[in-house]
Amino acid sequence: MYLLAVTNNGRLADEEISQLVHQALADSRFDGQRILVLIPDGTRTAPIPQMFRLLHKELNNRVAALDFLIALGTHNPMSEKQINRLVGVTPEERETTFKGVHIFNHLWHLPETFISCGVISATEIAEISGGMLHQEVDVRVNKLVTEYDLIIICGPVFPHEVVGFSGGNKYFFPGISGEEVINLSHWLGALITCYEIIGTLGITPVRRLIDRAASLIPTPKLCLAMVVAPKTNQLAGLYIDKPELAWEAAAKLSARLHIKYVDRPFNQVLSVMPEMYDDIWTAAKGMYKLEPVVADGGEVIIYAPHITEFSYTHGEILAEIGYHVRDYFLKQWDKFQAYPAGVLAHSTHLKGMGTFDPIEGEKARIRVTLATGISPERCAAHNLNYREPATIQLTEWSYREHEGILLVPKAGEILYRINK
Repeated sequence: MYLLAVTNNGRLADEEISQLVHQALADSRFDGQRILVLIPDGTRTAPIPQMFRLLHKELNNRVAALDFLIALGTHNPMSEKQINRLVGVTPEERETTFKGVHIFNHLWHLPETFISCGVISATEIAEISGGMLHQEVDVRVNKLVTEYDLIIICGPVFPHEVVGFSGGNKYFFPGISGEEVINLSHWLGALITCYEIIGTLGITPVRRLIDRAASLIPTPKLCLAMVVAPKTNQLAGLYIDKPELAWEAAAKLSARLHIKYVDRPFNQVLSVMPEMYDDIWTAAKGMYKLEPVVADGGEVIIYAPHITEFSYTHGEILAEIGYHVRDYFLKQWDKFQAYPAGVLAHSTHLKGMGTFDPIEGEKARIRVTLATGISPERCAAHNLNYREPATIQLTEWSYREHEGILLVPKAGEILYRINK
């Protein structure tokens, strides 16, 4: 394994990162190969421009092809301008220095862009899920993975609401996956609950499902698992190995750097969402990462005046189902089973823990309030609370932890937990 890490809030020097990438890729076995690199979209903090240039420097003159595929999951495709910003190049450089390097969006909405790598049986899914699910799943993935000799995953690792920690084979599923594994894996995470699984080290049931699906992809894989130093876009750790091993090492460092412990719960949390989250589908991380430190009956406010949509991709479905606790769906399954399970999962993750009884109704553990560009009427229709963003002055929320009020600037990546 090639690895280098700096603990606490330390950072790797550019020369160290460059040397590590060179060491990992100097082997002549890469020569003449067609290589596809999976990278995140703009909703993840990572030095993608730095890694893009390093990979190009090390490989471009040695390989038959060096292309990049943006692991969108079901996020919006990126424009050329957004892609250039993502990888840190100008339009002129795309036509000169990086001419011949293709950067693809994952076209998740086009069935013809997928290939099936096989099926995981219902029996195996039942075993993986601990009996929570009993259905087979077709493992479909972007067919580009079969057109290259090596797949390199290049992405960051953070605590994650569905799988425990992001990164590794998650860049295949859901990154470039068909809807079948996306829906199954996200619903499995919802059954376990975000509250229980987020920030859990080791092989969670969802991680096991993702790794099993990835094992059906025949193309060899290498992973550059990045750990970003908090409050920066610089690396504290870089692990290069097979996806499972690189991810495992990176997740351990992420658990040390990206989980903040507090002594007691808060009655009110203001999650300030940066503009890299452009809808509630992505900005919901402001709830996921703070839910563990909100007191029963407390409130999370997602503050994002720039957001005007619940989801650019799944908005119509969310308008039909709204946001509810897990048992709201489970105890009315006949009514909801036809909906995409991945959307139901997002709904439960944002609403948080709670109960549902056909007579007493739904009781969420905490309140979720949107202070966004989404109207009060639309919030109410989606079963969420509303607050006018103009009533919130961030300076008035600072340094009030002793009052049970927490302000979280740039929420969405650091997980908060209570000391035990």
